Amino acid sequence: MLKKRIIPCLDIKAGRVVKGVQFENLKDSGDPVELAYQYMQEGADELVFLDITATQDNRKTLLEWVKKVAQVIQIPFTVGGGIRTVQDVEAIIDCGADKISINSSAVQNPYLITEIAKQFGSQCVVVAIDTKYIHEKNKVFIAGGRIETNLITEEWCKTAQELGAGEILLTSIDHDGAKKGFALDLLKTITQTVSIPVIASGGAGTKEHFAEVFIHTKASAALAASVFHNKIIPIPELKAFLSQYSIPVRYAKN
Repeated sequence: MLKKRIIPCLDIKAGRVVKGVQFENLKDSGDPVELAYQYMQEGADELVFLDITATQDNRKTLLEWVKKVAQVIQIPFTVGGGIRTVQDVEAIIDCGADKISINSSAVQNPYLITEIAKQFGSQCVVVAIDTKYIHEKNKVFIAGGRIETNLITEEWCKTAQELGAGEILLTSIDHDGAKKGFALDLLKTITQTVSIPVIASGGAGTKEHFAEVFIHTKASAALAASVFHNKIIPIPELKAFLSQYSIPVRYAKN
């Protein structure tokens, strides 16, 4: 059985790691390079970096911190934010990232998924999907969760896979930062609908929440931010806890 991955998420704004609740009230959480090294030492399986204001600022991802992170860690990491072209992807991969994440640009130009997959392989393409339950439907939001689209989340996940996505990062805006658990019902549906890996995001507050998402859904990975940044849940402790439930994880480093 494939091992489940634990992935800290580092939202980047002005070169610093920040975290909020439901994408708002952002607070400084530290230096991305220092945190990346710390998480690798603790046994994180991968890291995700999202330049969260790149799209709304209409700019590309700032590459300097990507290079610095690549110099200090030996685990895979994904970079997202402001990626609109294959050339943007090439620049980020050249700086040392293993994967890229696209969200708003994938919605606005779905064939960008295919273009990137053709040049770099599907394993490089993570389609990030921000979803919110509204008008009795799971709707896709873009621009950092600020703009509602006409897309239904379940349908967009299937389309992303068909276009060449190698992975889906599914974030529940309703659950984000609330620490009340992942969106299990939605994740169960999505992971039964698509065959590519799905990363669960939004809502982690306790070790039990991580166990629930792996027991009740087919999520391949669980992503969180504040519980790791604020040292509420140390990664070695989390992995030991998950092992008690026979959930296959890579052992954390001591």
